[in-house]
Amino acid sequence: MADNQDLKPHIFIGKNGKPEKYTHPGSGGGKSPQIPALDRSSHAANLKNQLNQVAQRQTQLAQQASLFAVESPIGLQVTFESFPGIDMAFESLADARQKIELLNVRHIGTQIQATILVPPGKLAVIEKKLESYLSYKTNKNGQPCDNRKLIDAIQSIREAALEELWSDEPDLYPKDAETVIWWEVWLPVLGDRPAVIHDFKTIAQHAGIQISENPLKDSLKFPERSILLIKANRAQLSSSALLLSNISELRKAKETAEFFDSLEPLSQREWADDLISRTVPPAVNSPYICILDTGTNNGHPLLQPFLDDNDQHTVNPEWTPTDDNGHGTGMAGLALWGDLAEPLASNEQRRVNHRIESVKLLRHSGDNEGKHLGNITSDGIALPEIAQYDRTRIYTMALSAKDSRDRGKPSAWSATVDNLACDYLGENLNPRLIVLCAGNTGDDLVRLKEYPQHNELQDIHDPGQAWNALTVGAYTRKNTITEEDARHYRPLAPQGGLSPYSTTSITWTTSMPIKPEVVFEGGNVGVDDYSCAGLHSLKLLTTHHQPNERYFSTFEATSAATALAAKFAAEIYAQYPVFWPETVRALMVHSADWTDAMRTQFGDSRKTNKQNAKRLVRCVGYGVPNMGKALWSMQNSLAMIVEDELQPFEKRKGKDSSTRDMHLHDLPWPKEQLQALGEVEVTMTVTLSYFIESNPSSRNVSSKYRYPSHQLRFEVKRPTESIKDFKNRLSRAVHDEEEGTSKAPSDPNWLFGDFRHKGSVHKDIWSGTAAELADRGHIAVYPAMGWWRTRTQLERYDKKARYSLIVSIEAPSVGIDLYTGVLTAIEASNPIGITVSSN
Repeated sequence: MADNQDLKPHIFIGKNGKPEKYTHPGSGGGKSPQIPALDRSSHAANLKNQLNQVAQRQTQLAQQASLFAVESPIGLQVTFESFPGIDMAFESLADARQKIELLNVRHIGTQIQATILVPPGKLAVIEKKLESYLSYKTNKNGQPCDNRKLIDAIQSIREAALEELWSDEPDLYPKDAETVIWWEVWLPVLGDRPAVIHDFKTIAQHAGIQISENPLKDSLKFPERSILLIKANRAQLSSSALLLSNISELRKAKETAEFFDSLEPLSQREWADDLISRTVPPAVNSPYICILDTGTNNGHPLLQPFLDDNDQHTVNPEWTPTDDNGHGTGMAGLALWGDLAEPLASNEQRRVNHRIESVKLLRHSGDNEGKHLGNITSDGIALPEIAQYDRTRIYTMALSAKDSRDRGKPSAWSATVDNLACDYLGENLNPRLIVLCAGNTGDDLVRLKEYPQHNELQDIHDPGQAWNALTVGAYTRKNTITEEDARHYRPLAPQGGLSPYSTTSITWTTSMPIKPEVVFEGGNVGVDDYSCAGLHSLKLLTTHHQPNERYFSTFEATSAATALAAKFAAEIYAQYPVFWPETVRALMVHSADWTDAMRTQFGDSRKTNKQNAKRLVRCVGYGVPNMGKALWSMQNSLAMIVEDELQPFEKRKGKDSSTRDMHLHDLPWPKEQLQALGEVEVTMTVTLSYFIESNPSSRNVSSKYRYPSHQLRFEVKRPTESIKDFKNRLSRAVHDEEEGTSKAPSDPNWLFGDFRHKGSVHKDIWSGTAAELADRGHIAVYPAMGWWRTRTQLERYDKKARYSLIVSIEAPSVGIDLYTGVLTAIEASNPIGITVSSN
């Protein structure tokens, strides 16, 4: 980065978007799946016979329900199974008007299994579809409306069995019917959440199943699901068809990971005293890092000035806030100071720009048995907000599940994190910046030797797949081994490479979010010809949780990286205190870049830049954030920041919900300065960040049933396009998103293209000549499909969605002042709200 006198604050545009009504460009879309036509008479007769058997079970269920005085209508789960290799239009099985709900969709080999919940008396809706099929029904215009594509794809109809409600990994399904485990039970809402939960508890207790005394209070609540924890075996769950009729999905409950053991001290009290003596304390209104962990011991001299007793909380009022484990105190030391080895060895004055809060989520393994990890996290976040509601906070949590079985799919825990980030319960008024660890590759140092292939097979752990959270992986620059007895070891990871501890999302399907988004220092391991070893000199230095015995210990892996990421976010807030959480997340992603070692590790000279970028981003996210770029612009490298909101959808009376607004941003563009550069190579980086509301009931369902409430996309005007042509292209892009036929942009100079459209933070880099960039000053943000639009009965279709958009231009240092060019453009147009950001 340049000298301090060359550093300039970013240019804050504010609300700059001009709403543009979406105009449908005409018909189009993808091809319908080819489904072989069957003999209607025999096929319909077969399915009718199966449906009659299901109807008999519904009568039996109604009789059983009368014994329990249930408060909610008792429906029946019906499973439809496709023929092998045939795509089934399972969305048309649901009927919101008849309250027939699609519960889950499973892909078993080449077959699709779709399970619906049919209320009492509504099997007639399915029968009517069969009758229309059998009679070749047409509408008044003679067009077929006989449900052929649906019916011809169905091989069988039956009452749902226990295993068909299982939506977790198949190999986790309990093999022994008598083995008792903790289950996640996903219940439908059915318009009366308390009644459904009451009925399930009543029937479950009759079956001898362990369930919370107050399941309504203890459940996780989402727009279409309530999630409970129960302790039971397969036999108990299967013993009551009435019990199963209340369940939408079943999954195995998660367990938290084991924490790292504290290591031997590396320093002494005088070092700590010296560091404190040359430290400038934070300002009165400084941001806070809230550490959700095992507690923090604020008696440590390096923590005490920054963590008040009143800012230590516990989710269990019977616990003390002190840290008996060491993990939380280790996180606190890194979140405040970074890797302590550097400031301790320095003689320079240090400034700490933030303070910390501590929330003790657990003490040791087993503390939270039978409790939702989502609820534990929610309670942990609520405690400091109740105590001090008006603070600027970054929440950081380095607790994760022991396994990585979700493979990027939303879980109850990750969906809770998403709704906490967007402030779903508070109607999005107070969004939160939440920083999570990606999770570690495990404790088996022998397997670490298979680096980095082992990392590519170890998926990011729950809840790290949360869309709205910033998920942090680990890289390392530690490659110097100083231990006398470890000279036969060498560093396993190259300097600047992926940390051996870090998990990735290589094995996830392409539709899943890009995780991790960024990486920070997580340490290295030593390796010889036989094994790997954790060496002190390859780890980070932090505060020990027992300062009466020793002051420092070592720390590593994605926990360490997550603490450093929280510190990075706090530095941004200290400089720009009014920025939105979406903007701070965007700045971290926007400023990140890959090291040369990462490009070597995960690049292939035989592949294109775009192919290599897709692999890189799944391993190390967008790279290592750069503090200078996150905080400052320069004359030849500037960033413009937009914080705005649009209404993605609307529903007019008597019509289906539809797309409403796009935003067109006419940015203050340094056009003359770029034209003067001519053929000089420049880059433009665009990052779009927003928070979604989660609907995890849609986890296994494609098409219009989606997990996010909405999605946003960005497009940039091309040099040869008129504004009119640009708007027409945007309308086609919105239409393609609706039809599921979006294609990669034909603009070849983007690094990621349509691969950037994952999760809720999107970044792409354009490279080309300055002359080409000169005519690209218009950027659009437009909506893509989400459940706000498709689930109209939830009545969220008229909500607004806010977003942060960062656009930066970087040119080589050739004496061109792009920054002043932007200020000149601002002065000439004088758009409302454009300012130069400052502390």
